[in-house]
Amino acid sequence: MQEEKAQLSLIIEDIRIDHPKMGAKVLYHKIQPHYMGRDRFIDFYNAAGLRVAKTKNFRRTTNSNGVIRFPNLLIDFELTDVNQVFVSDITYYELNGRFVYLTFIMDLFSRKIKGFSLGKTLRTIDTTLPALTMVMKNLPKECQPIFHSDGGGQYYSKEFLLMTKDKFKNSMCENFYENPHAERINGTIKNDYLIPSNPIDFNQLNKFLKRTVDKYNNDRPHQSLKYLTPSQFEEQHKSSQQKSTLLTKEKRSKKENSYTYNLMFNNN
Repeated sequence: MQEEKAQLSLIIEDIRIDHPKMGAKVLYHKIQPHYMGRDRFIDFYNAAGLRVAKTKNFRRTTNSNGVIRFPNLLIDFELTDVNQVFVSDITYYELNGRFVYLTFIMDLFSRKIKGFSLGKTLRTIDTTLPALTMVMKNLPKECQPIFHSDGGGQYYSKEFLLMTKDKFKNSMCENFYENPHAERINGTIKNDYLIPSNPIDFNQLNKFLKRTVDKYNNDRPHQSLKYLTPSQFEEQHKSSQQKSTLLTKEKRSKKENSYTYNLMFNNN
């Protein structure tokens, strides 16, 4: 319940961007939270200070009352390689008048989506866990990357922390300004691809999502990657690293051979 409440605050804030004046009863029927009846939802809504403000709507930062928080490890962090930092966020998608939930995990260096999921509820088992499982299948054993997220309950649940223990360094932002790339990927996938596709049901949306992630990773050039796709950028970076390693070995070998020759010459 605590996990879902923490994520509900974030989801409601996202909904308010598109529907600034949507009230508690309408929100409840749209979201249909798994563990909450309508009255309990309205009590939570009021207690969390989510009622429509009379003044200009603003976006709240994450409510951290009773919430586990990790420090923001990305402050002054120097990003130089893949598998150093993963960023993640959960967003909603409106399907036939109801909300379903998209979770993305992206490599911050290459901008490649490494894990994703589509769930009917906000439970950890429907959001962060399947996306994280996808990431871990291809994560080199020697890596211990930073996993950066917002303060949503799915990122500090017991199941999620058990999966990230000894494999990731958990990091959290204080507000959405500190997780811009994860926020951006949500908007790109949802607004540029899924909404125009207009899926008719959950299964079709899931198929479109898989196809979209493939297009995003392998077909869409990125200006920040010098107009390479994320997959191309990773391959190019890997190739340059291999060349650098070979050059370093070659220089070391020449230096060792020169030292051996000089040693033999001096001894003679």
